[in-house]
Amino acid sequence: MWSWVAHRVTGVGIFFFLLVHVLDTALVRVSPEAYNAVIATYKTPLMGLAEIGLVAAIVYHAFNGLRVILVDFWKGGPKNQRKLFWGAMILWLVVMIGFLPRHLMHVFGG
Repeated sequence: MWSWVAHRVTGVGIFFFLLVHVLDTALVRVSPEAYNAVIATYKTPLMGLAEIGLVAAIVYHAFNGLRVILVDFWKGGPKNQRKLFWGAMILWLVVMIGFLPRHLMHVFGG
């Protein structure tokens, strides 16, 4: 149940990120100075930390989506859905552990 809720929440969050991304990229055609100002706000440590949430949401949504596909289309999926859930969570954790140190070094200049 909670994985279903988290899948929907991350999907909506990713949708809104993509919407903002398209709008701020389109801003370059309206005013390059305004575009540069918006991009400058993205280079702050606060936004760098927010990127961690974005990557966490994308990675969770991707692995959980693959899990949902397996549950729906694999004969043994429903029987093994708990194992598939924990497998997706372990993969999510491995990816995040690999991502976090490099990203934090980039954000905080280390």
